[in-house]
Amino acid sequence: MRGIYTPVIDVRRKVFTEVARMSYQGGSSSDYGEQMRKLPYKIIPGEESTHNMNIWLERAIVSERIRLAMGLSLRPISQQVATDEGLEHSVIADKYYEPPLINVIKFACNRCPEKLVQVTDLCQGCLAHPCQEVCPKKAISFQNNRSVIDQDLCIKCGRCVDACPYHAVVKTERPCAAACGMGAIGSDSLGRANIDYDKCVSCGMCLVNCPFGAISDKGQIFQLIQAMNRGDKVHAIVAPAFLNQFPGLTPEKLPAAMTQLGFEDTVEVAIGADLCTIDEAEDFIAEVPEKIPFMATSCCPAWSMMAKKLFPERANCISMAMTPMVLTARMIKQANPDDRICFIGPCAAKKLEASRRSVRSDVDFVLTFEELAGMFEAKEVDFSALEASDDLQYGTADGRGFAVGGGVAQAVVNYIKDKYPDREVKVASAQGLADCKKMLMLAKAGKYNGYLLEGMGCPGGCIAGAGTLADPARTATLLTKYKKDAPIQHSADSDFKDYGKLLHD
Repeated sequence: MRGIYTPVIDVRRKVFTEVARMSYQGGSSSDYGEQMRKLPYKIIPGEESTHNMNIWLERAIVSERIRLAMGLSLRPISQQVATDEGLEHSVIADKYYEPPLINVIKFACNRCPEKLVQVTDLCQGCLAHPCQEVCPKKAISFQNNRSVIDQDLCIKCGRCVDACPYHAVVKTERPCAAACGMGAIGSDSLGRANIDYDKCVSCGMCLVNCPFGAISDKGQIFQLIQAMNRGDKVHAIVAPAFLNQFPGLTPEKLPAAMTQLGFEDTVEVAIGADLCTIDEAEDFIAEVPEKIPFMATSCCPAWSMMAKKLFPERANCISMAMTPMVLTARMIKQANPDDRICFIGPCAAKKLEASRRSVRSDVDFVLTFEELAGMFEAKEVDFSALEASDDLQYGTADGRGFAVGGGVAQAVVNYIKDKYPDREVKVASAQGLADCKKMLMLAKAGKYNGYLLEGMGCPGGCIAGAGTLADPARTATLLTKYKKDAPIQHSADSDFKDYGKLLHD
């Protein structure tokens, strides 16, 4: 539903905006607590419901969204707990995510059926009744001149759906579960969505596919602004997928916009992508196939976590290269060791990556583009009034290409062609965790020996991540032009390539 401004997006945006505005205003824990209690009435004003549910329920859901946006955990439904419970632990400038990162607001869940095949009113009661003929379990009978499905016998195979000439038989599935490539979403005892965190890799696809907005991730907007308020110098490192996310905000205006929010400066993460390209290319040359049968890219945390969870025997085939986020952060901290780093991008899983002990010293905050939009609104940044500049530190076209499916592998191939022209590189890529899993199953079976495998947790790549706002197809088109406009095309020619050696020392 990216690119469509739905009521779910509207409520989420208002929550992020109000949390940012509250944090910018400053205050004590008690001040923030009072504001937290008032915000649901500001976001959902009046006396009547606007979204086909009880207004008190709407405000209760908003209260939980506010807590999550501030990095707080959901309150238990069975107990009376204050809106600002635990706030004193979040009115700080240093806070890592407390698991779980992705949360189901239970009383916002519609209790959608997990899977269901049913006959609609479009059924014509036709003489051929192919739906009955193709059913392997004889679950379909003819009653009152129409087909009826015995749900106790139905195995949800969908053959009747394909056979019906009137499209009168439909197969429905809980949207969040259908979007989850890990099979991590089931139902609790009351039929509400439930996440199996042993399987979940925090890709966030359930979050953006729930039409009721019942699933949300935790945020760090509040803590980031607290750090700015106390005088910390915070550098923004922005993923190249920012293109098209904010209408009117061009790459040339981005540094000025970020300065108005309080950031020290702005760096494009494509710089780190170039360094990652060089690392992965050199590792591929050195290790495939002599040491490992294939090598898989490492920049997508949801993909790499999935690979290690489901295929632990092939964990050594996942590239050990640091991700573009970490490489960019380390480059900045090498020159500014006391400053802080905020990664801003399309990905929910990056929040989990930044909370790892091995990354905490490099990346202090992670925001999605959706959360950044709330900050822009809170500070009333007028993009049309901003001056263009060349202050943004650019990466190459290859580095920018990391934002779209196939771009990581292409960057590595381009580097190898330049440095090792006699070496052939075979590539396989997949987008979306379900397809990534299939690719790894084939790799495990030896079908991709000698290959470079690129996995992207989100269909389409980072431009379709859980934290994006815009239509991925249009973003991909604009990204193609953005790559062409890059002053340098290939990672091998990056102005920052020598930093790679320094960052590994």
